[in-house]
Amino acid sequence: MTEKITGAEALLRGLVAENTELVFGYPGGYIIPVFDRLYDFTDRLKPILTRHEQGAMHAAQGYARVTHRPGVVIVTSGPAATNLITGLSDAMMDSTPLVVITGQAPSSMLGTDAFQETDVMGITQPVTKWSFQIRSADQVSEALARAFHIASTGRPGPVVLDFTKDAQTGLTDAGYEPCRFIRSYIARPELNHFDVKRLADMINRAERPLILAGQGITIAEAESELKTLAEKADIPVAATLLGLSTLPTAHPLFKGMLGMHGNFGPNINTNRADLIIAVGMRFDDRVTGPVEHYAPQAKIAHIDIDESEFNKNIRVDLKIHGDAREALAQLIPLVNKACHREWNESFDRHNDSERRLIARSAAYGTDPGAPPTMGETARLVSEAAGQGAILVTDVGQNQMLSSRYFNFTAPKSIITSGGLGTMGFGLPAAIGAKMGAPERGVYLFTGDGGLQMTIQELGTIMQYGTPVKIILLNNNFLGNVRQWQSLFFNDRFSMTEMANPDFGKLCEAYGIEYINVATRAALPEAIRRMVSSPGAMLLNVNIDETDMVFPMTPPGSPVDFIMINPTETYRPES
Repeated sequence: MTEKITGAEALLRGLVAENTELVFGYPGGYIIPVFDRLYDFTDRLKPILTRHEQGAMHAAQGYARVTHRPGVVIVTSGPAATNLITGLSDAMMDSTPLVVITGQAPSSMLGTDAFQETDVMGITQPVTKWSFQIRSADQVSEALARAFHIASTGRPGPVVLDFTKDAQTGLTDAGYEPCRFIRSYIARPELNHFDVKRLADMINRAERPLILAGQGITIAEAESELKTLAEKADIPVAATLLGLSTLPTAHPLFKGMLGMHGNFGPNINTNRADLIIAVGMRFDDRVTGPVEHYAPQAKIAHIDIDESEFNKNIRVDLKIHGDAREALAQLIPLVNKACHREWNESFDRHNDSERRLIARSAAYGTDPGAPPTMGETARLVSEAAGQGAILVTDVGQNQMLSSRYFNFTAPKSIITSGGLGTMGFGLPAAIGAKMGAPERGVYLFTGDGGLQMTIQELGTIMQYGTPVKIILLNNNFLGNVRQWQSLFFNDRFSMTEMANPDFGKLCEAYGIEYINVATRAALPEAIRRMVSSPGAMLLNVNIDETDMVFPMTPPGSPVDFIMINPTETYRPES
């Protein structure tokens, strides 16, 4: 006789079949049948109770980014489902695979404005790869299998399964079979070998080639292929924010970060290159500036698995639709071994100028009794953290400075909210990252504004003993907005100054170690204590409220127009 099980049981068996380790979430009325069955699955599925549904989403994102496996979130209906929208939007923009299950009113009550009923399908479809409402227990296994396949293949992203209560309690005998194919959904397009050959010819003719490394390289796990191609053809590599760690920071061909707060060399030479090879990136406006002034001397080739990205922002001369790892692997034997010494040295000269003009003050400080600088804090934490450390950031000045001065030694080493710029992302994402990679050190850089948006997740750290290291760059302001108000709005600091709580007392309440640092002289020992501590710790670094992030390309300016302080711009000699 065929075994009959509930839809809730079918869901959990499917999660086990997909090798799910952790389930982030928050229970409630219309999802209780699933959580009731989860009670008997905790030897196979570890439930992580966050303090808010948004925290569950960002924690699942952090987990997914370090493991390359879909993060799983289960919450109830109504306000719980609507609390997911920020995380879904963030995951959609940053290509993070999530499988999200929401509870829902019984099928017979849909459309009646039942208690905590919400149109989850209508709300989530614009910010997901796929949304589906499960109204029968017989639909559970197939829907879940499709969800995992869609979330984790092609360009990854979030999916939502809205699970009516009667489907959770109804019976089914449908077994679970992983999904490998969906008609009309082509997860891995076939490469056009002629286009790859054309790109090889372009590279072999180029005198000033430049690779722009995006997160697509990380997603495709193409870091080795990137390194091999760059070394064989002697091509400098610059990274988007999310493309950092695709090549180690110390590699001689890695020239730095692109964009509004990027390094001198990549931004100046973007507009000097004669060939740009963009891999797994979307030409975000923070990278390009005004498109009419972007890379005027370059032919542009774009490798991406998402066809919709081609010519969306920047018109390209060659598009290669396919997996980045496969494309680079086919490209490597076709390119000639080359030497572009003078071109590479031009990046180094510009970056040397940057260190002379900016980094010495930003990353080293001057007066031992003065407040620490943001850049100096990031540099010292990175040096103390050692090999394989993961940088997690919130959004704002903390994000830009830590990304600029952190040394990346291994792939999948930066977790940050890139496209959506979600304040509050950092703390729960760091928790998920540490749970996904317990063997690696996880260091969260956050500001006092972003931390307080999801500060309740300190309770998650307390409950599960997650040893996250939190570096709070505390200036009692919304620092990034303050910087813009200072530079572009005549120092009119409207609603950016913050009255902050005693973070030490909050940490005491949550059982988390705490160190307060007010001077540069005290910083190295405090960092040593933080790194050597076996548990979670919050390092409160009191920075000068006037500290700013430079270099900076102002909004609306070409990428090679670079401010080095509020009144001066960089004018290269060559």
